[in-house]
Amino acid sequence: MLRVGLTGGIGSGKSTIARVFEVLGIPVFRADDSAKALMESDPELRSALIARFGERIYPDGTLDRPALAAIIFNDEEARQAVNALVHPAVRKAFGAWVIKQQAPYVIMEAALMAENDGWKRFDRVVAVSCPEPERVRRVMARDGVSEEQVRVRIRYQAGEDERLAIAHHVIIADGKHMEIPQVLEIHQQLLNAAG
Repeated sequence: MLRVGLTGGIGSGKSTIARVFEVLGIPVFRADDSAKALMESDPELRSALIARFGERIYPDGTLDRPALAAIIFNDEEARQAVNALVHPAVRKAFGAWVIKQQAPYVIMEAALMAENDGWKRFDRVVAVSCPEPERVRRVMARDGVSEEQVRVRIRYQAGEDERLAIAHHVIIADGKHMEIPQVLEIHQQLLNAAG
């Protein structure tokens, strides 16, 4: 079974592309959703986060996401500390999930792949490409945040060139190119590669 990484910057459209693969019958593991769930449910991870940042990030027993985001988007050392705790937990969850799948290939959708050599754990990488101004516009509309808030998040992600450099396949999701034909072509290539 091939392991495929699906990545793209914030607002690139990778979640939409992931849904198209799911319609084609391909199981998709969403790393961001897994990370959020694990920060709530994994006692070891919760304890490690509390040890690092204090009880204030779990004020009523549930994770205060805005408080954690405020910390990590203003403190590079804190961001790296969170990633060092969360990424191994997500990788472990993905490994357990893969074992249960019955498909020629599976996909992990993850924003961060070029940043941390995570792409090296996959047989193939699909990058979703979209110009930054369009990504900023989408995230502002989706999340109701300012342009500056979006640009702060973008600064912590790999650049477009870095993502494209690790990709075996690229999907252009700029609103001008039809995405489904691109997905269908890559799907066929991945089925062929999976044998």
